[in-house]
Amino acid sequence: MEVTRDHLARIAARDGALNAFQHVRAEAALADAAAVDAASDRGELPLAGVPVAVKDNMAVAGSPVRHGSAATRPAPADHDDEVVRRLRAAGAVVLGTTRTPELAIWGFTASRAYGATRNPLARDRDPGGSTGGGAAAVASGMAALAVGTDGGGSVRIPAAYCGLVGIKPGRGVVPLPGGADEHWFGLTAVGPLARDAADAAAGLAVLAGRPELAVLPLTPTLRVAWSARSPSPLARADRHQRAAVDRAVSRLRAAGHVPVQAAPPYPPLIVPTWTMGWLAGIAREVEVLGLTDALLEPRTRRMVRLGRRILRHGGPWPGSGQRWTADAERFLDDHDLLVSPVVARGPRAAGALQSTGLGRTFLSSGRTVAWTQPWNLAGFPALAAPVGTRDGAPLSVQLVGRPGSEQLLLAVAAQLASR
Repeated sequence: MEVTRDHLARIAARDGALNAFQHVRAEAALADAAAVDAASDRGELPLAGVPVAVKDNMAVAGSPVRHGSAATRPAPADHDDEVVRRLRAAGAVVLGTTRTPELAIWGFTASRAYGATRNPLARDRDPGGSTGGGAAAVASGMAALAVGTDGGGSVRIPAAYCGLVGIKPGRGVVPLPGGADEHWFGLTAVGPLARDAADAAAGLAVLAGRPELAVLPLTPTLRVAWSARSPSPLARADRHQRAAVDRAVSRLRAAGHVPVQAAPPYPPLIVPTWTMGWLAGIAREVEVLGLTDALLEPRTRRMVRLGRRILRHGGPWPGSGQRWTADAERFLDDHDLLVSPVVARGPRAAGALQSTGLGRTFLSSGRTVAWTQPWNLAGFPALAAPVGTRDGAPLSVQLVGRPGSEQLLLAVAAQLASR
């Protein structure tokens, strides 16, 4: 109870400046915490009393699910999504839901309906997105753990900008919101953000229903590929992101691993291939949610029109994505994991793209993020791992492994943080 009360007090004191929370369940959270305190099996609950924030595109009973959009309905959800049910069963206390850009589309967190979220490490900066509210909540101490969705980097990007560990598990490891079999044509996964790898592992174990994932294994000597080569001609890693990769490589070498410079065989059109699924998925989500186009942001309306055009022509087409997945599997047959940048540059000013048109938003985003999307297309696990700071800003790298390597990636993230 006291832990929950302390975190609610931090939300009351800090969130006015950060705008991380969409809905705070103050009374309900205290009642949930009291129930955990009274539980006879409290000592056996893996997340007993842990204060958690859930992204505002997942159902939490009693809270509205707004998806960052004025087009959605304000009525509270009458049920918990499966991941929320698992959190509660593990003893976690859900503090509330957190901000996201409209329909979780972008790698920043700002919307016309709900304003801009700010980065606790530099309040004039954006926290990344689309799970930016969750990242800001954890980085500011308003929550111990956050849960988000990642369709193209939406857990990893804000983790990188807020100095956290954020993992996108492999396809199918964690249930999707709404009980969906897939989201955005297979691009989306659900994963945790936490201050360190051990906390992220504990969260992932509960979300996945696999207690063994909470244990970080001892790592053997690993063959580590590393590369700052961009999958897209639009994005080029700046000196800070290259320094992050260099620092990670140095630490891995010191830990006894064998780093080798080697770039994945990114196809020339891999980001456009991902974009087809993204646009078509957004169009389909608008239909599934029953949203009125006129209430969406103007740039979202344009994206929905593009996505519908793709769907009318039979897309998105799986062939190129399947070829990339096969190529990526062969690459990781020769390497145990890949180290790359997460982003090309540091976070933009908070709210800088809150009301811009589609063209400017898309171009700015394309220049910033490119390394995360290929691994959503392949469905492989990937995480953002902090490697310290430079000039006061957090440094982070992306770790990628073959399917089933979530534990290994988290163990390596812990090694990177300990040196």
